[in-house]
Amino acid sequence: MMLMAKHMSRERISRRHLIQGLIGTTVSLRASGQTKRALSLPAASDTEKISQEDDAFLEDLERANFQFFVDQADPETGLVKDRCNVRAADKTVAANVAATGFGLTALCIGHKRGYISLAEAHQRVITALHFLWAKMPTHRGFFYHFANVKTGERVWESEVSSIDTAILLCGVLTCHQYFRRPEITRFAYDIFSRIEWTWLSEDTSLLPHGWSPETGFLPYRWDYYSELMMIYLFGLGSATHSLPPEAWNAWKRTTFEYEGLRYIGSFAPLFIHQYSQAWFDFRGKRDRYADYFLNSIIATEVHRIFCLELGKQFPDYTEDLWGVSASDSQYGYVAWGGPPATGPIDGTIVPSAAGGSLPFLPEATLRVLKTIKYRYGTGAWSRYGFVNAFNPLKNWYDTDVVGIDTGITMLMAENLRTGFVWNTFMSNPEAERGFQRAGFSSYSVDYKAEQDKLETRTT
Repeated sequence: MMLMAKHMSRERISRRHLIQGLIGTTVSLRASGQTKRALSLPAASDTEKISQEDDAFLEDLERANFQFFVDQADPETGLVKDRCNVRAADKTVAANVAATGFGLTALCIGHKRGYISLAEAHQRVITALHFLWAKMPTHRGFFYHFANVKTGERVWESEVSSIDTAILLCGVLTCHQYFRRPEITRFAYDIFSRIEWTWLSEDTSLLPHGWSPETGFLPYRWDYYSELMMIYLFGLGSATHSLPPEAWNAWKRTTFEYEGLRYIGSFAPLFIHQYSQAWFDFRGKRDRYADYFLNSIIATEVHRIFCLELGKQFPDYTEDLWGVSASDSQYGYVAWGGPPATGPIDGTIVPSAAGGSLPFLPEATLRVLKTIKYRYGTGAWSRYGFVNAFNPLKNWYDTDVVGIDTGITMLMAENLRTGFVWNTFMSNPEAERGFQRAGFSSYSVDYKAEQDKLETRTT
């Protein structure tokens, strides 16, 4: 399916608008002749330990990523640009509220890592939260997807977005727990409390993607497994506009099978397995349906195998270099991935596919990221870390860094190293209450054993 918009500005395309038609019914994708493998579930373990060399690599990566969120945040509003051209003077003015959520979390990581002073971090957070509370246009507490970085005014007739608001809230609440200053606490509480989750669910338990002043609610619903988990968990965890517990059970969890590996998924790019799990800590927890952290481990391995099989057609896809998720391409923005193959895959590599999956398959994803940096150099690496995408077969390298993809890479790198984002964010009562009301319970599982089992398989 061709999903490119060749003549449309890449900045105004929502990745969610590109994948609406891709989410479908339950399907078996198991290759013929393969035998189903059951995954055993031993006792719980801590975050994967990595070598000093890998830790130093991730330190360089995080420091570069952090600089994006410093340079591309407006000093008067705190809003973060959606993207930035790293090859020429960047003149874009569009901020993305989701990128701002990543940017607020990056300030917490940056202070913890010594990239920024406490005084500067405090000031940046207070500036952003005050603007979001007092000056940024909202509807029922929800924020518009794209806004002018200098004024906060809606741009491109973008929608009031439930998912982008949720990502922003993740950053707001991470700052609340990390800095614990009265001004930050007050703004964070006020911003979160005014979100009317019940307005989204007035006539349905399946929440809409957003709302437009021109047309009302968008026709798309959060009805299949995706990055939607953070939206429902926030709604369940709200003390002021709480969703009923049955909302968690309303969306479908379609089972896929590929080369004997079973997992819950959608006809959508790899990022759906990453975004909620950058903040919400699903480790050692399961609801009546699944352990979603283990599910993302399996889904990432399936994507890796899928890319290796595509290596017969695109020889750049190897054990050293794989990963496709919604991204820029040579011809425009594309929501591509698989399995099954989605979008016009052409050998393009998307660094955030591996970067956002670091805690799920540490050894395999680190191998990819190091290959990109050291083999492809300044073509694929910039002052802000990896460019959004590149295609070595066509000698094409993106000019842009995209905020949400830089953000997911930075946060997952830190989670792999220390679990810092998980530990900080999960101390919010809203997050814990969301898990409780969704029916999660703790159990014992050794994720390191599961990762090792998958990473040592012969493909």
